Amino acid sequence: MNLKGIFFSSFVAMKHHSLLFLVLIFLTYSRPFSATQSWTTIPRMSPIPEWEASLHDDPVAVDAEQVKSFFFKQTLDHFNYKPESYTTFPQRYLINFKYWGGANSSAPIFAYLGAEAPIDNSPNTIGFLIDNAASFNALLVYIEHRYYGKSVPFGSREEALKNASTIGYFNSAQALADYAAVLKHIKNTLHAQNSPVIVIGGSYGGMLASWFRLKYPHLTVGALASSAPILYFDNITPQNGYYSVVTRDYREASETCYKTILQSWSEIHRVASQPNGLVTLSKRFNTCHLLNQTDELINYLRLMYGYGAQYNQPPKYPVNVICGGIDGASLGSDILSKIYAGVVALKGNTTCTVNAPTNVSETTVGWRWQTCSEMVIPIGIGNDTMFEPNPFNIKRYVEGCKKIFGVSPRPHWVTTYYGGHNITLVLGRFGSNIIFSNGLKDPYSIGGVLENISDNIVAVHTVNGSHCLDLLRANDSDPEWLVKQRKKEIKIMKRWISQYYADLHALKDNTK
Repeated sequence: MNLKGIFFSSFVAMKHHSLLFLVLIFLTYSRPFSATQSWTTIPRMSPIPEWEASLHDDPVAVDAEQVKSFFFKQTLDHFNYKPESYTTFPQRYLINFKYWGGANSSAPIFAYLGAEAPIDNSPNTIGFLIDNAASFNALLVYIEHRYYGKSVPFGSREEALKNASTIGYFNSAQALADYAAVLKHIKNTLHAQNSPVIVIGGSYGGMLASWFRLKYPHLTVGALASSAPILYFDNITPQNGYYSVVTRDYREASETCYKTILQSWSEIHRVASQPNGLVTLSKRFNTCHLLNQTDELINYLRLMYGYGAQYNQPPKYPVNVICGGIDGASLGSDILSKIYAGVVALKGNTTCTVNAPTNVSETTVGWRWQTCSEMVIPIGIGNDTMFEPNPFNIKRYVEGCKKIFGVSPRPHWVTTYYGGHNITLVLGRFGSNIIFSNGLKDPYSIGGVLENISDNIVAVHTVNGSHCLDLLRANDSDPEWLVKQRKKEIKIMKRWISQYYADLHALKDNTK
């Protein structure tokens, strides 16, 4: 997600308006922070790159008759007993019954934990579940994250996001408790008390899946956490890790492409410093509106390169596409012409490319809140990348969030509540049955678990993989390394379920 700078000077003057209105107006019209102001962009965490749908083949549609939509009367606040805590809201979940072996055979349940987006398209996009449901005789469940899609408290999104008091119920701990309540409800309704549950999630949803296994081990036999950067908190991972991986991806693709990008920032500043420099840059990059400041272009390019690396998946490989445009120099041999050729190669030669009108979605607002409350992923840019240095500055980060939401982020809360420090020492004895899968081309993999913690908390990674690639639908063009990754994950999951059935039968025998 393109998170612009969060300084909001008009907040006080407009304090009587709803928070939703403030955030929408801000995100639509505000300018991005300059590098010197040290607002760090936390790239959107999603299995699917919404920034450029054309990078993906259209998913095979799931028959709408297979997937049924339900609503659960969910408790607003699971952790307090004040009268308002008992307020309820409708939480949406989807079920695909097609492959399920039924409660009588204790057939398993695959539960996809929704993240920072509606779940409408999850049955289509998360093809891993559909591809493997038949071999498990599994029931497929997709649960929507509170405050997204149709799972909105307080009757409307505007009311839910109105102020810090209403949006304060929007956090991961509440979401995990939601998933627990929904899964208990489903098992009770279907009389499937003995059906083992495996929770599955990607990116932020992958973090939720791993944390759910740790917090609710009585409700799930295991978790598949794809591209889950659970160690990118509280300085466990180097702050410049994300953009260091981005740089490595481009350098491995093409040394000349890497050097051109590295040199481009000073060239952009040089042109901008000339008379009518911003007008010149606007024309050179075919911007949708006249640039107001240099950082509008710089931030756009940085995010494009970052997301290109994050979703650098076969068969298109966006990094290669961008570098092919840059190295091909089809629009001119000077640095800026090469850079623009890279933009055109990825985005196409449309009427305008840079600074298109912003689509401010519920995810834009929701993820902004989440990263301004507990999901403080300290991504900065050091001196060893192909980008301009822009260190993470927690003081400015806090100031910016307070200006929008009136509350301070809690940068240490994730590691306090879920852990992360000394994870091998802690989870080696405490945890079990988690797969942490990663593709090392994904910049977020730098904050993932890349080594086995124990015999049953395992790391499955591929050198050439990208963000959540293993969760997408398999197709004939998949490289062998991706096929092997998925097969390994399935083998582990079948072992969990076999062990569960063995333990269940032993328990029944002992109670006779």
